[in-house]
Amino acid sequence: MAEQDKPLLIKRYASRRLYNTETSDYVTLEDIAGFIRDGREVQIVDLKTGDDLTRQYLLQIIAEHESRGENVLPVTVLNDLVRSYMVPGGGVMPQFLQASFDMLRDSQSKMMENMNAMNPMANIPGFEAMKAQQEAFLKAMTGGLSGSWTGGSSGPEPESAAPDGEEEDLDAIKRQLSELQDKLSKIK
Repeated sequence: MAEQDKPLLIKRYASRRLYNTETSDYVTLEDIAGFIRDGREVQIVDLKTGDDLTRQYLLQIIAEHESRGENVLPVTVLNDLVRSYMVPGGGVMPQFLQASFDMLRDSQSKMMENMNAMNPMANIPGFEAMKAQQEAFLKAMTGGLSGSWTGGSSGPEPESAAPDGEEEDLDAIKRQLSELQDKLSKIK
């Protein structure tokens, strides 16, 4: 099994420090959030008891992002989540959320497949670079929800970090995006 296929094991020590077993170093919650954004599954276990703490830490990551003003979950959704805990047996909310995210990942994957299939542009030089940029853009726009993309990038690079020649590509993509937005607005 490839390293990327199995969850990244993080051990929590008694001191509450988190230890990455692959790189043999300590990590923060933000590091763990970065692993997840990059499409990696994580598993966090207590070193002493062996208890799985993954859910607790993932909720903590979400809470920290929400508290910094990075509001992803609307208040109505948060209210529904709290209500779902009050229903005996947990209600249908967990299954609904799982099915919704599965459908979102599936539709994103199909969209990428459709972009690749029967595309006459695939033979044009530079198409692969443009495709990778589109994947990075889609991943950034959806918050990196899809772990099935092969782009490996956690989002578009800042313009200042682009090597020579890529700034022109970025400008071309911006122009193309603007043209697509114009066409979409005319369709509506």
